[in-house]
This record gives sequence, structure tokens and C-alpha cells, in this order.
Amino acid sequence: MPIRGDFRLMALPVNTRELINGRTVEWERIEFKQGWNPIPTIHSICAFANDFRNWGGSYIIIGIEDDGGRPVLPPVGVPLTKIDTIQKELLELCYKLRPYYAPVVEPVDFQDKKLLIIWAPGGSNRPYKAPEKLSKGSVYSPYIRHYSVTKKASLNEERELPSMANQIPFDDQINHRAEITDLNLTLIKAHLAETKSALRSESTDLPFSDLCRQLNIVGGPDEYLKPKNARLLFFNEHPERFFRGAQIDIVEFEDEIGDRCTEKTFTGPIQQQIISALTHLKNNVVTESVRKVPGQAEAIRFFNYPYEAIEEAVVNALYHRSYQDITPVEVRIFPSRIEIISYPGPLPPLSKDNLNNERVTARKYRNRRIGDFLKELHLTERRGTGFPKIRRAMKENGSPEPVFETDDDRNYFMTIIAVHPEAVVGEQVSEQVIKILEFCKTERKKREILNHLNLSPAYTNYKRYILPLLQNGLLAFTIPDKPRSRSQKYKITESGFAALKHTAKNGGDKNRESETTT
Repeated sequence: MPIRGDFRLMALPVNTRELINGRTVEWERIEFKQGWNPIPTIHSICAFANDFRNWGGSYIIIGIEDDGGRPVLPPVGVPLTKIDTIQKELLELCYKLRPYYAPVVEPVDFQDKKLLIIWAPGGSNRPYKAPEKLSKGSVYSPYIRHYSVTKKASLNEERELPSMANQIPFDDQINHRAEITDLNLTLIKAHLAETKSALRSESTDLPFSDLCRQLNIVGGPDEYLKPKNARLLFFNEHPERFFRGAQIDIVEFEDEIGDRCTEKTFTGPIQQQIISALTHLKNNVVTESVRKVPGQAEAIRFFNYPYEAIEEAVVNALYHRSYQDITPVEVRIFPSRIEIISYPGPLPPLSKDNLNNERVTARKYRNRRIGDFLKELHLTERRGTGFPKIRRAMKENGSPEPVFETDDDRNYFMTIIAVHPEAVVGEQVSEQVIKILEFCKTERKKREILNHLNLSPAYTNYKRYILPLLQNGLLAFTIPDKPRSRSQKYKITESGFAALKHTAKNGGDKNRESETTT
């Protein structure tokens, strides 16, 4: 947000302590400087203004020594007598940028030392150039950020910068259909309180338009001041008025076929959508089982679905979806699994061929500013941790590996969280269940299964013995798109094999006692 005139001294929109510790902003977006050094500083400001990776802005913190991109604490600080001098020099330096660019500057107290923090949001007049030296007649060059290093842009990168100025990410664009009055002051103050921003104490006395400018949630001149898209999603009570489909639909199916279901929709600011939807899932879907093992003092505890995996998958869906797509985020709950789906799919280089690799690296993100807000609210961690966190939660719970899915054209992204193998079979794995699962290691018809149990082929027997296993994902159709086909057979699933394995490991069901809590 270039600021008219010279830069202003103002409170930052983030919590200083969490910023310095890398909890709200990625390390590559923070540059620590032990002392004041004009040339490297103006080069870094130029690079952050060019925002080559569309980070949405970055920070320079003067008064803290750098160690490989991490802060060395306690800080060395900036002498109070030098604060004004540095600010004046910084102002002069900003006039040397072409075109002119003004960052946000704030002196702050941290661990009994004075620091100077420079916030440089991505500029709207890219490309920006800075003098290579401060001597008269110095060559001007564009600078960009390459991970945690500021460098001169290559010829190809310099050519790309002008086009990037016209490619502002959707979540950082102003919304021409909205007015500044569509931003809710109560929601803004709640956000400042939640993030412990220093701006909270100033928000009562500031004019609303100035507060919004300081938060970088609006753009445009005074006569045409408009909210930015990401901010409408957080600070408007009904963002679906501006973004159709900005909601979460939770659909719970009674069986694997999906003929009968109940649906619940969550709307409102997306941070409230996330909290309300997760509360519903935690209270109505997640259950804990306690399995007592003979001869062992400690009982075995597990959840049908680990909440941490659900939480991460839902937040990722809200973070990485497109709000230009009118299709809501869907959470589909089947007896054997939960599917979390968002539209469209991941950005390159992620594809259906590498989504399930052990290590997945992505450097492109659809909604960086939305991600920043979610991180400030501690609803997500640093970027790139979603997949490992889901895998870790599933593994620690003893659940099957999660599955991440998209198609060739990346039209959708789906996370599949399978139910815990012992949870699907209920509290007792009966001898009949074991017998059916063992028998169906080879594909079998319904009549064959019931004959194997010495039962008649009556529908009541099918409903009692086979259908529950089908509904719980222990058995599957061999012709899933034609469940009533005469050629239909049944086969054991991965969850069925897992249930047999857990049953054998725990000595069957004869000596086990169990209880389940919600």
C-alpha cells in the first residue's frame, strides 16, 4: 500500500512478538538487521515493493541480529537517540525509489529494547527500481526477493515485473461492488483483539477510513475507497452476498451409496465458518474409543477420526479454494470416511501424480492474504505444513493414510480421511463379522455369503449381516455404479483387512472390554 506523501508512523496490524518469532509471517518475508545500513535496506524495500512472489508484503526489523534468516535474541536494539535520524534518512531514501514508494514505519519496544520495524506491502506501481549506490549518477536496478535473499532482478525477471502489476491476486484486489461501510467495525476490533495487535488501542480514536488503510484492508483514493476481497471475507457478516458459494456444506450420508443424507450449511465471515463447522464436527462426528486389554494397565485410546486431521483439512479447503468459483466447500461424511472437497484443484507444480508423495513442495498459493489472516488467528500454521500435519495425526491415531486427490485438469481438490479400522466394526468384532471378511477375500455373491453362514438368503439376513459391513466400508461392491445388479458381488476392503489385522493383534473379541465416548 504506497502511502501518499511521506511514510507515516503508525501501529502495525500484527502482533510484534509473534511477528519476530515467525508465527504470523513466513521467515522469508522477514529481514533482520542488527543496525541501520541504508543501501541494503533500500534494496530490500524495493524488493518487497516489487513483491515478485505475490507475498502481499514483508517486514524489515532493525535492531535484531540475523542468523541464517532467524532472529538472535535478546535483541541488540536501536539507541533511542538514533530513531529519529534513521527515520529521516529512510524518508530521503524512499524518494530515491522510482517510482516513489512509502512503507509503513513503527518504533516498537521489545524485550526492553527499542526496535524499528518497516512494513513494505506489495506496491501497485511495479516495477520499482532503487539506486545500486548512493553516489550521484548511480545506476538504477529493480530488486526482488529470492526466498530469504534480496537480489537484482535478472533480465527475464525484470520483464515479468510489469505484467505482474496487472496481475494482483484476487484476494488482494479491491471489490468494486462493495463499499467501505460493508466492513464491520466490530469484526475488525475482534480481530485486532484476537491477534493482540498494537493497533487495537488506537482503533477507537482513528477515523474508520484511516483504520482500514492502516490495516491494508481497503484500496483506492479517498473518493473511491473500496474494501479488498480478502477483507470482505473476514470483516463482513454475509460475505456470500459478494462471493456466491462462500460457505461450508456438511453432508452426512446414512450409507456408502449416498441415497439418504442430512445437510447443514455454515455461512458468515470465513473465520466463523471454520470455527462453527469444526465445532459441529467435533461434537457430532468425532468419537473416542477406549479399549481395555487384558494384562495391560493402560487402555488403548483412539478416535474414529483424529480431530487434528479434520481441522487441518477444513482450514486448507477454505484457504486454497477459489472465491471466484460459486461451488461451496463440501464436507461429506460417509460411514467409512470423510471427504473434504474444494474447487478448483491445486496450482502447479502439484498434480494428481505427486499429491500423495511423502514430500510435497508448493511455492504458489491462491490466497496469500487469506492465509496471512488465518495464520494470525492461529487457524493454520506456516505454508506447506498441511499434508504432513494430516499424515502425522492419522498415524498417531492408528488410522489409515490420508488420500489427496485431484483430476488431470485440477478441477477439484479432495482430502479423504478414512475411519479408524476398529471404530467401523463397533465395539465387538463378532465371529460372524470375521467369518464374512475372511470369506470375502475372494469376491462373493450375497447368496454365497449367507450360505457360508448357514443362513437363508432372506433380505432380513442380508440387512443384519452384510449391509452393516457395506455401510461401514469393510465390504465393497464389485460393481459400485449398479448396486442392484444380478452380477453384483462383495469384496473385502482395505478397512476390512485392517479390521482383521487389529482383531488378530488384540486376540479377537473374546477377552476385550471396551467403551466409547463422544
